Amino acid sequence: MNATQRLPALGWTEELGEAFTTYGKRGFEPARVVAEHRGGYYVRGDEGDRLASVRTRWRDGHELAGEMPAVGDWVAVVDAGPGKAAIEAVLPRRTKVSRKTPWLKAEEQVLVANVDTIFLVAGLDGDFNVRRLERYLIAAWDSGANPVVVLTKLDLCADRTPVLEAEAVAMGVPVVAVSSFTGEGVDALERWLEPAKTIVLLGSSGVGKSTLINYLAGREVMDIGRLRNDGRGRHTTRHRQLLVLRDGTLLIDTPGLREFQIWEGDIDAAFTDIAGWAAQCRFGDCSHTVEPGCAVLANVAPDRLKSYFKLKRELEAVEARTNVRLHRERKRRWIQRSREVKRAKRHGTY
Repeated sequence: MNATQRLPALGWTEELGEAFTTYGKRGFEPARVVAEHRGGYYVRGDEGDRLASVRTRWRDGHELAGEMPAVGDWVAVVDAGPGKAAIEAVLPRRTKVSRKTPWLKAEEQVLVANVDTIFLVAGLDGDFNVRRLERYLIAAWDSGANPVVVLTKLDLCADRTPVLEAEAVAMGVPVVAVSSFTGEGVDALERWLEPAKTIVLLGSSGVGKSTLINYLAGREVMDIGRLRNDGRGRHTTRHRQLLVLRDGTLLIDTPGLREFQIWEGDIDAAFTDIAGWAAQCRFGDCSHTVEPGCAVLANVAPDRLKSYFKLKRELEAVEARTNVRLHRERKRRWIQRSREVKRAKRHGTY
């Protein structure tokens, strides 16, 4: 593939070209982040693949030119030596998949950006968890991309109950059961495989993401790990990376997610059944806990309602922590700015 074909094949659009105009005039090049490692990023552009790092002044928070990069992002880069580049800015994102950082601090972690479709992958084995799927669906609806539930290991599932459970909670979302071993059901995924379109696979370890990718690619492009002694999956994918299938579809693989705390989202978008029944409650301010004439209590399964309240509390807690953190950060900056003004006045430079 020559340089003039590379950017469009990676999903470059006219809108991105307009957003890049200012950087182009300053001598920067457009590139897409195709992998993220502890040592930095790999970006792909007209110059091919290069190891890239974020400029130090940007990482320290000075002259912030955008978000920290994530796989799938389009970035403005400048040459930094043979096979290397420096990232100046992240271009505006069409979509992004985020979670709360898996520790106590209330911060957003962008997993991937600029994806068109999200394959929410779950295995039809002992690790299937419908409550976990509800959590993924909230993040998927909030991302701006189109979610698809992909249930793998169909050849190991004699009971169709997990499929029915997934269909019951994934309202308005396609649910496709497949076997990457026999090939059953995989053809149903073809409708989302399009040249220059980006798909991300999200799911826990051991659900069969790597096996599915190899089947879709028609060759072995991902290592496949065995299950541990406790039946849980191993991390065969150690970093997020963008792959190109034979038909030009862009596929982003991600490490298995042991923990997925939602960052933000519309609960009602993932729990449309509860929102619908709530409109029929006797009282307009019904809490759906003890009120007489509560349509939600009468029609929604207790486990699903419990999950709804749990996720709602989780989002409220994240929002409260974020507001406190932002308030403290604004106060710190205001104090710092006041000190700078006083210092400048003393030296007659204000």
